[in-house]
Amino acid sequence: MAELKLFRTWSSPFALRVVWALDLKGIQFDTIFEDLSNKSSLLLQYNPIYKKVPVLVHNGKPLAESLVILEYIDETWKQTPLLPEDPSERATARFWAKFGEDKVLPSVYNVFIKQGKDQEEAIVTAHENLRNLEGLISGKKFFSGETIGLVDLAFGWLANLLGVLEEVMGVTLIDHEKYPFLLTWMHNFADAPIIKESWPPRDKLITKYKALHEAYTPKEAPK
Repeated sequence: MAELKLFRTWSSPFALRVVWALDLKGIQFDTIFEDLSNKSSLLLQYNPIYKKVPVLVHNGKPLAESLVILEYIDETWKQTPLLPEDPSERATARFWAKFGEDKVLPSVYNVFIKQGKDQEEAIVTAHENLRNLEGLISGKKFFSGETIGLVDLAFGWLANLLGVLEEVMGVTLIDHEKYPFLLTWMHNFADAPIIKESWPPRDKLITKYKALHEAYTPKEAPK
């Protein structure tokens, strides 16, 4: 039997992508939870370049970076494919997954960590990127069609973590008026049984991101 281990943290949205992919394909694996403030020697051994999670170890061979791991999983276990068969459609899926990584995620996180005028500019950029997703998901249940695929897993953090960030910041980025199709997708994805059972506790996420938000908020000088 193949040895399969996933190094992750309880809250990492990137590691969740891997959990979801393995669960969708019905693949059993062992989980090693990491404390990133005190990284294990095994994590540093398996991912010496980035020194972060997720890391998937398959029969002793480590793989890092969540989108890379998703493609490996899809190529290794053919059941419940995450990518379409058509080469053009596969390339398009990879494009949108990379767009999410390079544009959407950083722009949303900038709203979370910036203040004042910088935050206002970050909100404008985030909306530019989110409008592209609204157009992409229009008329579809999932980005991949009727079933969850790689693009859905890549954007899965939106269905849970975005709401946490909005609550912490007191800012609403996605509402039904501006993003009806994207909001519907978020509900469809979040409520899918295999996805739903893996979400981290929301109260713990709120506590974590409140602490992070406070760390980024400028403090008044002592009087």
